Amino acid sequence: MKALLLHKPAPIETSPLQEEEIPTPRPKEKEVLIKVEYCGVCHTDLHLVEGEIIPPSYPVIPGHQVVGKIEKTGEKVTRWKTGERVGIPWFYSSCGRCKFCRKGKENLCNKAQFTGFHVNGGYAEYAVADQDSVYLLPEKYPGENVAPLLCGGVIGYRALKLTPLLRGETLGIFGFGASGHIVLQIAKYFNLRVFVFTRSEKHQEVARELGADWVGKPDSSPPELLDGAIIFAPAGELVPIALGNIEKGGTLTLAGIYMTPIPSLEYPLLYQERIIRSVANSTREDVRELLDIAGKTPLKTVVEVFPWQEANQVLQKLKTSQLKASAVLKF
Repeated sequence: MKALLLHKPAPIETSPLQEEEIPTPRPKEKEVLIKVEYCGVCHTDLHLVEGEIIPPSYPVIPGHQVVGKIEKTGEKVTRWKTGERVGIPWFYSSCGRCKFCRKGKENLCNKAQFTGFHVNGGYAEYAVADQDSVYLLPEKYPGENVAPLLCGGVIGYRALKLTPLLRGETLGIFGFGASGHIVLQIAKYFNLRVFVFTRSEKHQEVARELGADWVGKPDSSPPELLDGAIIFAPAGELVPIALGNIEKGGTLTLAGIYMTPIPSLEYPLLYQERIIRSVANSTREDVRELLDIAGKTPLKTVVEVFPWQEANQVLQKLKTSQLKASAVLKF
């Protein structure tokens, strides 16, 4: 099969992903072989390629928003049959026994594994996955439109869950890419008001089209204080800006796997019981809940589709904010 391999990290401008012909993997007893149709492109892929996060070993095939059909099943697979359309998200597996797993926090398991990082991902014609690591996808979404739900959607949903808000309260979204535009719609489904902060005029336009109650730049003053906020952009300098716009007792959730250094904070920004918390990956339950919501309400994913061979160029566009929303590779 053909695949894009990362042998060592390097600036994306040097096109470090290499197209190679490698053997098609064979599924083990409890694994399925998936013929990849689409794979979403994520900021985490960019962090991986450029060495801001380091996998256990190289080479590695990135990609963790994988959409395809099951072509072959292992001898002991009981949950799936050939021909079913499934997705593989970022969270792949955990030990199932540690204190975190027992508390339903498998995303914090020290032995957790992630797609396109610990195990090869979807920047390839085929991918294998454990039968418990794939999910049946809502039929109403075309493949390119369901792919962003598997990471941007899931991480955004978890970030929203960790930002406690009541019906009618106001959520701020800082950074409006793959996650932000999905979370806006989920928040509206939960009857929240949504203020979007983004530099990009293209992203501002999309936010308005999707129903944002207010749109401005990160340094703009919103018409009222936020009851909670999520930062999706990997920019630490946004933390004091966001805190300055949050109501007493509000939560600021940092949704990225990577962020530039956070500047020192004046204590009044944090005082009056404001909370800063991070999001670490997601759980299987997050994936199931998000796909259930997607089946009940039409989440519109704004996508740009590219041939899979252009992954290096697409990641360059992602780095320089030249994408309108979610980029998806087509196989």
